[in-house]
Order: sequence, then C-alpha cells, then structure tokens
Amino acid sequence: MTERISDAEHAVMEVLWDESPLSAQDVAERVGPERGWSANTVKTLLGRLLAKQVIAHREDGRRYLYTPLVAREDYVAGESQKLIDRLFGGRLTPLVAHMAERDQLSAADIAEIEALLKGLKQ
Repeated sequence: MTERISDAEHAVMEVLWDESPLSAQDVAERVGPERGWSANTVKTLLGRLLAKQVIAHREDGRRYLYTPLVAREDYVAGESQKLIDRLFGGRLTPLVAHMAERDQLSAADIAEIEALLKGLKQ
C-alpha cells in the first residue's frame, strides 16, 4: 500500500475487516455511534478509501456494497515496518529495548516474547 490511511479511514477499515460486504449505511451504523459521524461523513471516508484503492464496491440495487482489498494483517505488517524503519532504523531490537527501558513490558509481555523467540529457534 502506498498511500497512508488516516485514523478516520482506519476506523472505517476496521468495520469492513470485521464484516463485509457492507453498505455505507451499515458502516455508518457500526462506526458512527462511538464517533458521532453522520452517514455523509462515512460516505466521504469510503470515497477516499476507494480512491486509494484499498476497498472496492459493487452495485446492489440502489446501493453500493464495500469490501476491503487489503487484508488487516497485510496493513498491520506494512504500518509496523514503516514505524520500525522510521524510528528504529529498520531494526526490531531497539524497539523492544526502548519499551523495556521505560518499563512498558509487563511480565506477561516478556513471557510472550520469550515463547515467540523459543518457537523461532526451533
């Protein structure tokens, strides 16, 4: 993915990743209550996502149904790599060290990291 997805667009994507295809009204009902967005706001965000080619739509009678073209996992991988590249020179170790130095890793986090590393070694 080349164009960045804004935080607002990301909220719409989360709805579509959870369930799709959905109409604009369906998306508005799922994302709107917590954010106070109107259906028109959601339609604008859907239009931006269409322009960025991260979602597709098809006609269903008098409405459009929207579906993501980018998988959540692929988006997360790309954004994570951009963050690591930008802030830590593309290396994961300095990120983990940064979190550890600021006591932002719980005992459960450390155990999970250890289990992941053990699994990678095997």
